[in-house]
This record gives sequence, C-alpha cells and structure tokens, in this order.
Amino acid sequence: MSAPEPGAAVSRMNLANALTVVRLALVPVFVLLMFAAGGHVAGWRVAAFAAYAIAAVTDQVDGYVARSRSIVTDFGIILDPIADKALTGAALVSLSLLGELPWLVTAVVAVREIGVTLLRLWVIRRGVMAASRGGKLKTLLLNCAIGLYVLPLAGAGASVRAVMLALGVLVAVVTGLDYVGRALALRRQPARLTEEVLEDSDAG
Repeated sequence: MSAPEPGAAVSRMNLANALTVVRLALVPVFVLLMFAAGGHVAGWRVAAFAAYAIAAVTDQVDGYVARSRSIVTDFGIILDPIADKALTGAALVSLSLLGELPWLVTAVVAVREIGVTLLRLWVIRRGVMAASRGGKLKTLLLNCAIGLYVLPLAGAGASVRAVMLALGVLVAVVTGLDYVGRALALRRQPARLTEEVLEDSDAG
C-alpha cells in the first residue's frame, strides 16, 4: 500500500486507525479475561496477558504506519490517546481491584495521565507539547511492568516487575512535572493563528 498523493484527502478507514480501533476493542476483552474465574487462575491470566500484549504492540505500530504512509487523520489523533489511556487505566484498576497493585500506584499514574491531557488542551492555542523521550520511556516501562503484573509470576520475576513499575512511576512523576513547566512556558507565549498537530504528541 503506497502513501497517498500530496494534498489528497486521507480516509478515516485506513490501517493505522484500524489498529487503534482494535486496541480499543481489546480493552473489554482484556478486562473480562482478567476477572474470569475470580481473577486468579493462571490460564486466564496468561490469556489476559496475550490480549494486553497485542494491544500494546498496536500502540507502537499504528503511529509508525500513520507516519510512514502519511495517513495521519484527526480521527486517529483523537482516538489514539483515548485507546492508550483506556488500556493502561483498565489494567491498573483491574490489578488494584484484585489486590495485586496498590491503589496509590493506580492513582498516581491516573492523575499524571489525566493531568498531562488537560495541560495539552490548556495550551493548544499556543502550541502542542510533543512527547518527550522521558514520556516515551515512561510508556515503555509501564507497559512492560503492567504486562508482567498481569502474568502469574513469583520469585525473581515478581521482583523484576516491581522494580520496573517503581521506575515507571518515578519517570511518570518527573515527566509530569516537566510537562507542567512546559505548559506554563507556552501559556506565556501569544496564541497561535493556526494549530499544528504533532503525530506522536499522545505518546508521552
């Protein structure tokens, strides 16, 4: 499939957006698998991990496909962060409800994600805050840690996921504070006449 001609309209029904829709559709599937048979049966948890892993991979692939084929759409830009946060939020809340993850961790990550989203909306007329390297590292650490928490691990595996989660939460807090500083700096600038959209601005 080749990239569309310059200036040609890009259809909402494209591969990148289809991958995003698949990720969103996998969220309820993941939740059902997490709580199947009481939520602590190894087989169901492995199935839940598979659903989470597939969804997490689509998060990496859809952005690459959209950029490489020049098929970025407003629909995708809006839906992509919704799908990301729905997946992460569903996993954190599910693990906390099952007593396997402290509610404090879930609350900190949720406040950070919602806060960054609101900050981006607050400064949208003055600029778009692109995802930082720290933000992308946060996403990678949390996705890996959450995936490992979904699996029924013990011993060294459980220790590794705990360390990875702690690092992910730390990076989330640090980058969240960085976004606050960037937002305040943007608010001091004059409003833009036109809005620019950065393709990967949802990834942080």
